[in-house]
Amino acid sequence: MRPAAAITGIGLVTPLGRKPAEVFDALCVGRSGVVTPPEGHPLAGLLDAAGIAPDIDPTEVMDAKSAKAVDRFVLQAMAAADDALADARITVGTDVDPERVAVVVSTGGAGLETYEHFAAQRRERGRAKVSPYLLPGMLANMAAARIAIKHGIRGHSACIATACAAGAQSIAEALRLIRGGEADVVVCGGSDTALHPTVASAFANAWALARGWGADPTAASRPFDKRRNGFVLGEGAGILVVERADFADARGALSYASLLGWAVSTDAHHPTTPRPDGSGAASVMRRATADAGLTPSDVDYINAHGTSTPLGDAAEAAAVRTVFGDDSPAVSSIKALTGHMLGGSGAVEAAVTALSVAGSVLPPTHNLDDPDPECALDHVRGAPRPGPVRAALSNSFAFGGHNVSLLIGHPGTRLTRTATPSPAPAR
Repeated sequence: MRPAAAITGIGLVTPLGRKPAEVFDALCVGRSGVVTPPEGHPLAGLLDAAGIAPDIDPTEVMDAKSAKAVDRFVLQAMAAADDALADARITVGTDVDPERVAVVVSTGGAGLETYEHFAAQRRERGRAKVSPYLLPGMLANMAAARIAIKHGIRGHSACIATACAAGAQSIAEALRLIRGGEADVVVCGGSDTALHPTVASAFANAWALARGWGADPTAASRPFDKRRNGFVLGEGAGILVVERADFADARGALSYASLLGWAVSTDAHHPTTPRPDGSGAASVMRRATADAGLTPSDVDYINAHGTSTPLGDAAEAAAVRTVFGDDSPAVSSIKALTGHMLGGSGAVEAAVTALSVAGSVLPPTHNLDDPDPECALDHVRGAPRPGPVRAALSNSFAFGGHNVSLLIGHPGTRLTRTATPSPAPAR
């Protein structure tokens, strides 16, 4: 029998805040993290709407000397990892053998912001102005590496670079490592900081971003709604601590939920657009459910990728109908309030799915005022919906045709969290 995996710690850096209960409450009451970039922000005057995460003071996660040229995506990941390990009440080297701990922390864009800054310095002022710390500050693997260095993690270490599916695929890798006997504890997730002018300009010039919402940026991201016309660019990080369930029990750990199944597929269709019939997305939902030993009728909730793009939302809805028929589980997307955090989104959404399972509450899709008939599903709208939630899927899809689905269910450990988030009533 394959070892079960427990989610025992959550760390977040999001446009809605950092504490899991704070983020979950915001999703339930509709408190948006999407704003017009203020004066002084790199995107001021360039975008009408963005999901801006709180700044991380480098000295919160490392000494000032080490922080030279470290990209924000690394700082976000380190802060979230610190919080997740503290939440799990686990100290590497005390509570677990460092060689039995893995770290898989990924990103979509890595340190593009830092690279762009020093590229400009080189062009304007010469080679001497390029920091010797540039590469160890901005390479894609550096979030995982820095977390390992700080916490003394000496087991498996990796970065999976599958664009907007990266965070979710890192969590899938955690389950694979635990099942394979390679780790007792895995620190996993994703981080991205894409709120700088070059990346924003590229998305805007591709007509991928929501437009025409300058008067009310909070209305710009509207997954599955008739008036959706693009996604809102965001930033953030999500880190989970996933443990072998019997190991978590033995040390008296509390768990939010169980990580039960996963699947990965590739559309092999187009660099940026999904298959219109959603067949790749349908494949991972079906196989993640089967991997958990469940059937579609066991799934009560889907935390959708739901970016607010016309093609993407329609393809995902078609995929859900393919797998579940007319009896769709409840579906919602959190991106209306966070924007799309790219490589960080899947990990943050997996964390929210675990919180939904733990608290038996489904957050609604906000701004879903007039559902598109092409996206006909059992949408959670207007107010949170009470559970129970036996099993839930968390979906992530990406440029390049990468598809990931995670199956999250009730804790299989003896010790479950009794104090779960208590969302306020919807406004």
